[in-house]
Amino acid sequence: MAALEEILQRHPVWLGRAPQLAAPALPTGFPALDAELPGGGWPRGAVTEILGSQHGIGELQLVLPALAALTWAGKRVVWLAPPHLPYAPGLAAAGINLSQLVVIRAPGRRDALWAAEQALRAGCCHALLGWFRRAGYDDLRRLAVAAEGSAAWIALFRPREAAAESSPACLRLALESADAPGGDALSVRILKRRGLPAAAPLRLAVPRPIHALARSPLSRPAAGRARADRGLGLPVHA
Repeated sequence: MAALEEILQRHPVWLGRAPQLAAPALPTGFPALDAELPGGGWPRGAVTEILGSQHGIGELQLVLPALAALTWAGKRVVWLAPPHLPYAPGLAAAGINLSQLVVIRAPGRRDALWAAEQALRAGCCHALLGWFRRAGYDDLRRLAVAAEGSAAWIALFRPREAAAESSPACLRLALESADAPGGDALSVRILKRRGLPAAAPLRLAVPRPIHALARSPLSRPAAGRARADRGLGLPVHA
């Protein structure tokens, strides 16, 4: 028995009977969700996948409270290859300290993967949000390995269809919009977590959508990007 206890203490063995494992985590800002996540929040040093049927159903509202806490604590946050230009006034209204937010453009999947790996290995950020429409298991595994060597929270936004694919992510959430009297709600189904599977989806009240992402895509011509960047108030890197 002593040998078994030693193994359990030294290695991250997942125990099916214990959904709440003592793992480094970042509070989500939603107590009901924290209660369902091992460690009580977003896992650090691991990959989280957030799957949605479309952009703008509340996926950003789900992550903004944690990002606000990080940025006002002086921690840097990287947004990698968002589908549209981040809207600085909307982010500031949500409590984000814009001086700690960096946006990285990536012209393709390989460039985005390379940028993510470099940012994580350099230890230059405490949270990395990436938008990956197409990513294979090997791509995700590369990110998971890079994440293990960091203390950062990594959240990847992917389409809902990716739920049918295998993934090395330690946490996978599927989102759907839900009606709520007098406000907005988000249905969050935990597809994968360390420990016991979740019995039922969560219903979370979220603020009404803010314009955190503008309508302009990041793939606009260089001249248009330069004009838009001047109005962002954010450091944007190609």
